[in-house]
Amino acid sequence: MKQVVLISTGGTIASVSDHAGGPVNAALAGERLLDSLHQKPDGIAVRVEDFPARGSYALDLATIHALCARITETLADAAVAGVVVTHGTDTMEESAFLADLLVRSDKPVIFTGAQRHAGVADTDGPRNLGDAITCAASDALTGVGPVILFEGELHAARDVTKVHASRVDTFRSPGFGKLGDVDEGRVHIGRRPGARVTLSTPTLDPDVEIIAPGLGTTPRLLDHCGASGVSGVVIAGFGRGNAPMGFADAAKRLIDKGIPVIVATRCAEGRTMAVYGKDSGATTLVEAGCLLAGELSPYKARLLLAALLGQGATREEIAAAFARFA
Repeated sequence: MKQVVLISTGGTIASVSDHAGGPVNAALAGERLLDSLHQKPDGIAVRVEDFPARGSYALDLATIHALCARITETLADAAVAGVVVTHGTDTMEESAFLADLLVRSDKPVIFTGAQRHAGVADTDGPRNLGDAITCAASDALTGVGPVILFEGELHAARDVTKVHASRVDTFRSPGFGKLGDVDEGRVHIGRRPGARVTLSTPTLDPDVEIIAPGLGTTPRLLDHCGASGVSGVVIAGFGRGNAPMGFADAAKRLIDKGIPVIVATRCAEGRTMAVYGKDSGATTLVEAGCLLAGELSPYKARLLLAALLGQGATREEIAAAFARFA
């Protein structure tokens, strides 16, 4: 019999309301989640561990760094086939991506949760959890890296994003598509994920900020970052990685201080590329010293930079890591 470890971190799947119409909070332990299954997968033994239970909007980098270390430690046990992490959907894609960067094992790591809390009759948590346990015990997911399992679909951590605030089919991989699915207890894999980077870092630098400019936004926030002690900045740029007027000069002022500036695209599909010039097109930003995030979203680019800075990476090492996603 295969053994799977369920690590419960809270989130909607573990949340209930204190009273009718009241706020919803994470309150259920992992054993309660396991008891909620309508049908437990055959031939799989599940061991439960509870991690700090809270909504994923309230998690921080130090907590997820510790979670990734715990996943690695758990998977080092030869008796464990895989790990399931129940997690809130708000930042699940970010935690899954950090696990993709930091967990040093080829065994399956499955993140799942719910959009409808445990106190409602049609909660989607039990089905997702049952499917995730099946996937964590599947040899088909060996070497794929951490994934998100939702509504029967499997999505790669580097590609997936939450696309709807409340619907149960919220997770998609724009431009890439799902890795596969689980159907009546059988796991089907249709593709493998793209480039991955695995890091070993003692800490995640919490002082990397994201700036998301809009039409005509001034670069004053970049200057504020330079004056307030940030370690790095990610710009959620337009299109191929362009920004409003003045951003290239402001970014150069940061870079001259030794603060790396990464330019991602705010678009759901496609990648950054130095095509446009003039004031703060991507070409001008690169000439100023910015690095392009390629296919990574601004949020995942921030996490990669936080991990690289946490291990003391040089500018050349940072550039090489982001080049993997070009």
